[in-house]
Amino acid sequence: MLGRRVIVEAFLRWIETAKTGDRARAANALGRAYLQSEMSADERAAAEMAMTFLLDDPSPRVRLALAEAIAWSPDAPRSLILSLAEDQPEVACHAVTCSPLLSDADLVDLAARGNGATRMLIAARAHVTRPVSAALAEVGDEEELLCLLENDGAVISSLSLKRIAERLGDCCDIRNLLLDRSDLPADARQLLTQHVSNALIGLPLVQAAIGLQRLQRISREATEAAIVSIAGDIAPREIPDLVQHLRHNGRLTPSFLMHALCAGKVDFFAGAIVDLTACSERRVRSILATGRMHAVRALYESAGLPRNISVIFVEATMLWRDAARKAPGSVLGNVCGRLLEKFRHHDAHGAIGELLDLVEKLHVNEQRQSARVYAALAAA
Repeated sequence: MLGRRVIVEAFLRWIETAKTGDRARAANALGRAYLQSEMSADERAAAEMAMTFLLDDPSPRVRLALAEAIAWSPDAPRSLILSLAEDQPEVACHAVTCSPLLSDADLVDLAARGNGATRMLIAARAHVTRPVSAALAEVGDEEELLCLLENDGAVISSLSLKRIAERLGDCCDIRNLLLDRSDLPADARQLLTQHVSNALIGLPLVQAAIGLQRLQRISREATEAAIVSIAGDIAPREIPDLVQHLRHNGRLTPSFLMHALCAGKVDFFAGAIVDLTACSERRVRSILATGRMHAVRALYESAGLPRNISVIFVEATMLWRDAARKAPGSVLGNVCGRLLEKFRHHDAHGAIGELLDLVEKLHVNEQRQSARVYAALAAA
């Protein structure tokens, strides 16, 4: 005990008069010696106490030299690493980015209490676990989350990706990084399409050229088309979450449901009807696939579709069944064209008129796409 005390007292007397550069070199040498040299228990305890005193050195150069020496090692004193991690950024960077001694709980706490520089260092770690990513997704700013999304060593859960989309989906760079991810959940992808639409509507030049009312309609139709496209590409297990998300945001409108049905997104459409009716998936699929007209209509009306438009949905369902059997590759064109023919002389006002207008637009778009394909094949 006396030997340890003598060593520490001698060290303290020396640092009182030593220059900053000398103290920094001594701190680095002391840290390396602690990790790499053979020491007795008494000497090791003395070295640890001396390094602890260095944490209060007025010069960040000294504390940085200590951090550079010990931050990377699993054998460094944990108390020193915790203190260095909360130092100013140029000192903390080594402990926060490199130390294997910082647990998930430590990093989450640092993310919550620290500043943007600290969170940036956490996001840049070679390995970032789900809990730490979740903390950053909740409190991180744009630059920190860009760093996290660009980090190949970061494991980010679907919930955290959605939270980032909710908080910062209006940032173009973050939106692009999210959309490039194959593991981005469908509901988060839909949120990002809405951010794009909102950005477009907010441009004064576009408003002046097109008019706000027309721009809002175009934006709504484009968003619905994007969501239908997303719905056709997602895994079945993602459908309930996307449907619930859309319902909570008022997106499961008759026009949107008609778009999904005419486009042949049957799995998604069935999932939406399941959610709206609270019927079992098996029963809904059975009625959609083989049910008689009155059963299909009753199903749609139990989903909240008004009686005056449920008949159009019933007809679209029957046409979809027929088209899927005869020409599964071109369901959209078949259904839309035949549905328009069926209701050509119908008194199309109000909700019915809006629904048939949508069907006509889908039909025109399908015809244009078919013409492009034909022209490309003819020119080949």
